[in-house]
Formats: sequence, structure tokens, C-alpha cells
Amino acid sequence: MVVDSPSEVSAEPVSAAQPRRRRSVRAVGLLAAVGVLLLVCVASIVVGAKPVPLGDVWHGLFHNSGTGNDVIIADLRVPRTLLGLLVGVALGLSGAVMQALTRNPLAEPGLMGVNAGASAAVVTAISFFGVTSLSGYVWFAFAGASVVSVVVYVLGGSRSATPVRLALAGTAATFALYGYVNAVQLLNSAALDRLRFWTVGSLANADMDTIRRVAPFIVAGIVLALLIARPLNAMEMGDDTARALGAHLNRTRVLAMVAVTLLCGAATAACGPIVFIGLMVPYLVRVITGPDMRWILPYAAVLSPALLLGADVIGRVVARPSELQVGIVTALVGGPVFIHLVRRKRMAQL
Repeated sequence: MVVDSPSEVSAEPVSAAQPRRRRSVRAVGLLAAVGVLLLVCVASIVVGAKPVPLGDVWHGLFHNSGTGNDVIIADLRVPRTLLGLLVGVALGLSGAVMQALTRNPLAEPGLMGVNAGASAAVVTAISFFGVTSLSGYVWFAFAGASVVSVVVYVLGGSRSATPVRLALAGTAATFALYGYVNAVQLLNSAALDRLRFWTVGSLANADMDTIRRVAPFIVAGIVLALLIARPLNAMEMGDDTARALGAHLNRTRVLAMVAVTLLCGAATAACGPIVFIGLMVPYLVRVITGPDMRWILPYAAVLSPALLLGADVIGRVVARPSELQVGIVTALVGGPVFIHLVRRKRMAQL
């Protein structure tokens, strides 16, 4: 009788243990990311353009009596932090879904024209319908994002749509709509004044009413994105392989576009088009998780709001007593970092 060598005997247990070890590392990393997010949330409430003592922060959170510092904490910073959480999750998940849908790790939600559609609808609402409040034009923004997503899907070939055709259709729609936005703003000073902060992306106007309006759409988008993680995994390996694995390509593409529209449309409606978050975070997350969407989506949902709120805190501090809008900070900080990481060989091979 032939006896296996020690190396042959131990090979199978080691190989079987590797996936468990990898899952454990990912789980620990996700818990660490949650801890980072909690710390950033605390910083978002404690730190601001106006310094507030820690005792007053606690009082404003749990014993709001209407004093100046209580109002700053309870009515300004808490809603701002909650909206940042929602928008960060929405941008991170929509970016991850978009990258999987187009099989392009450099893709971002704006590729589908969602941001441009929301911006065009808001400009139209302000200039031609006299809508002046955020609670009013948030619905126009969401409707614009939804309509443009449908148009891009049709222009991209509908059931015969491919990642390249969808990207080209989205790019064409984006340029056309931003041309319209710029033209209307130049001709209408009221629209320009209303949108000068919204167009760069800002959490400064956050309130509970806005959160209540966009939260149902973001929650629905989160659920939908998580449900299509498995078929998106199959689609990233190519259409033929996905079909062989039993994935329904057209249905998955439609559901992915609906998820992106719900997430990015609601986020853009609430605080304007914020760049970099939906592109950078899912891209970086792949270094930790690999290509598995079942891990990419949870990581992106945790790290994206951490990055967004961290950028918002930086914007409040660096220009005291004024502040930089979060969209400006993400662009200034993220752009050079992203270029550096793209040039790294390891990132380029993902």
C-alpha cells in the first residue's frame, strides 16, 4: 500500500482553511471599518466651524433646551451627519454597482448621466417653475435622474445593451444636459445663485425634512444593490460566462440601473453631485476584498460615508469661520490620491 507523503496529507486541510482565513480577515476588516465610521460620526458632531465645548455637545444631544450651542448640535450637526451617512452609503454602493455593471473599475455613477439629469431638473424647477426650497426641488432632481437613466438605457440598446454602449450613451447624455444647465444658469441669475453651492456638492443645508424625503429611496436602493450581488459577480466574468452560470443578464442590468438611479439620484437630489466618492472607494475596496461583490458592497457602504463625513469635517475646519463645501474637499484631496493609486502596478492589475 502506498502511503501519501506528509506534504500531500497536509495540502488539503491547508487549502480548505484558506477560504475560511480569508473570510475571517475580511470580517475583521469590516468591523474595523465600522469602528472608523463611528469615530468619524462623532467627529462630525463635535467638530465644526464654530467650536462647541464637549459638555455643550452632550447637552445638545440629550437635553436640548434651545440655547445657541444646542441648536448647532441638534438642528445643524446631527442632521448633517445623518445626511452624510445616507449620501455616503448611496454613493459608495452606486459606484460599486456601476463598476460591476460596466466591468470598468474607473466607472462612476455620473457615467450614466444621473448627476446631469438631476442637475438639469433642478435648474428647470428653479428657472421655469419658481421652486426655491430644497424640499421642493428634491423631487425634480430625483425625477430627472430617473428619466435620464431610462433614456440612457434605451439609447444604449435596451435589451441588447452592452457596458460600452451604456457608457457611451451616458457620456453623451451628460455632456448635452450639462450644456443645458450652463446655458440656463448664464441666462438666469436666480438659478445661478440658488445652485452655486448645490452644483459643487454640499451638506451645509441638511435638515430632517430632506432626510425623510430621500431616505426611503436610498433604503430601497441599498436593498436592491445587495440582492443583485451574486449575478453582478457572474457578469464581471463576461456575458458568455454569466449566461453559462445561469445569470439573467438583461434583468440584472435593469435592476442594477434601477439601484443606481435610486441611490445616486436621491443622493444628488439631497446635496448635489459629489464627485470621487463613488469612484474611489469601491476601487480601493477591491484591494481588501478582491472581486467578490458580496464583500465589496458592505465595505463600500461603510467606508464611503466615513470618507464623505471626514471630508466634510476637514472643510469646516480649514476655512474657519467659513467652510469649504464637501464636494470641493473630495475633489481636491481625492484627485491626486486617485491618480497616484491608478499608476501603481498593483492597482492597475485589478
